[in-house]
Amino acid sequence: MRKLIISIITVILLVATANAQDFQGKAIYQTKTTVGEFRGRSDMPEAQRKRMMERIKKASEKTFELTFDKSSATYIKEEVLEAPSADGGGRGGRFRFGSADDGKLYKNIQDKSYTKEAEMFGKVFLIKDELQTYNWVMGSETKKIGNYTCYQATAVIPKDSTSFQTLMDKRRRERDRERNKEENKDESNEITSDEKSEEIITAWFTPEIPISNGPGNYWGLPGLILEVNTAKTTMLCTKIVLNADEKITIAASKKGKEINQADYDALLLKKMDEMSERFQGGRRSGGGPGGRRN
Repeated sequence: MRKLIISIITVILLVATANAQDFQGKAIYQTKTTVGEFRGRSDMPEAQRKRMMERIKKASEKTFELTFDKSSATYIKEEVLEAPSADGGGRGGRFRFGSADDGKLYKNIQDKSYTKEAEMFGKVFLIKDELQTYNWVMGSETKKIGNYTCYQATAVIPKDSTSFQTLMDKRRRERDRERNKEENKDESNEITSDEKSEEIITAWFTPEIPISNGPGNYWGLPGLILEVNTAKTTMLCTKIVLNADEKITIAASKKGKEINQADYDALLLKKMDEMSERFQGGRRSGGGPGGRRN
């Protein structure tokens, strides 16, 4: 069955590629990430805790636009204005790290590279690095996403033990364990998805759109990826526009200090540690993040 599906995909690609000399398009993706329970401080009022949890859930649901041609693409988050809140939950704030999703991502699948805008404390960086390679394994299942027939593929990737997200997950688990000890709660021996050394990715792609690209950093399949599922995140394409009359310009950003991903992650983690130490020092002195005020 799998060989038959591969043969079908090959035929579709040969026909589509022959008619894709100036192929361009846009795809809209809705993404949703599962978030854990927000605990906050032990003295935090329950009403405030619930408001924070709702805000976190809302922030985990985002919309992105993938603009693509045969060899490159940009991936940009849709801007959403956030109203300021009484408990400081609005956008900006005194200390602001740009979200990992905020900046424009440019992917070039010919030279297997990416360029990503990032902001840290108001300073703009330009992350340049190699795209991750996925060893996709074709499945035997198919399904419809919109009007497109999609084929399943999976990949198993090792988690980078030095990446920013992995280090943040590790620190979060350590804080949770310390809190459990303080509250005399039993710790579970079950290994969570954060602690596993590998991650399984399931993608659904359509060879009817003959580009080897997809949402986020995902790429490398014989057709546009319309859906991606990981342990915590789902990315689903909700709209596609192909070969519109308006010519699309696809290019990498040029503004910002150039840096690779590993160095940027290390710098971000260092800055967050410094901020955390200042905050804890301010709380101990009774004056908030900036220390005691006279």
